[in-house]
This record gives sequence, structure tokens and C-alpha cells, in this order.
Amino acid sequence: MNDDSGATPLTNGGMATIYVTDMDRAVRFYTETLDLKLQHRAGDHFATIDAGGLRIGLHPQEPHTPLPGTSGSIQIGLNVARPIEEVVDELKRRGVTFRGPIIDDDPVKIAFFGDPDGNDLYLCQYGEPGGS
Repeated sequence: MNDDSGATPLTNGGMATIYVTDMDRAVRFYTETLDLKLQHRAGDHFATIDAGGLRIGLHPQEPHTPLPGTSGSIQIGLNVARPIEEVVDELKRRGVTFRGPIIDDDPVKIAFFGDPDGNDLYLCQYGEPGGS
């Protein structure tokens, strides 16, 4: 919800996260086959692809994440423009139900929730609020 009050918005950009079974194969597909640009790679832990206005995060499947290719294996992440705790509190006041507490995986903080149809979304704070 945007207004002209001059207040800092809740979010500032974001990315689609896709869970993958093989990071090397996924990076090759997105960069070589689709000719997209690799922005960042943290070994087999995470990679960010620039799709020209859309960022795609490639994340390996882990015990607590959905299986690649199944429901929930693609999620939309929204970068927070304020401290994540403030954004979570504001969205709770607006009726959003979060799936568990804020996860602090230094330097990233993440909070999972869903839209009215149950599609997977998350808030992300990387370092300071507004970081990406």
C-alpha cells in the first residue's frame, strides 16, 4: 500500500527464490542456456541471477525446504526497507499471519508468510534494512 505520507515504505525490491537439486547445473542453465548474468555465487549455498529487472535466487534444497519442482519450491522474496521486526509487526497489524518467527541466519534475516491463496512469500533483510 503506497501513500504520500513520506513514511519509509515497507519493502524495496526483491527476488524469486528457486530451490534446486544441483547448483552447478542450475547456474549453467540460467547463465549459459538462458544467457542471464550471474550476480553473486556463494559456492553451493546460494546464487543470484540478474534477469533484467528480476533477480532470481538459486538455493539448494535442504531438509526444511520444499523439494525442487514441487509446490512451494518457488517463493517470492521482498527486501525490507525498514528493520524486519518493524515490517513484520506492521504486516501482522494488517492481518498477515507469519509461518514461525523471524529467522536470523547472520547476515540475513528472513520471515515467511503467505498471500491469501497460500502462495509462499518471505521478507528478507540482508545486513542493514534496505540491503539486498
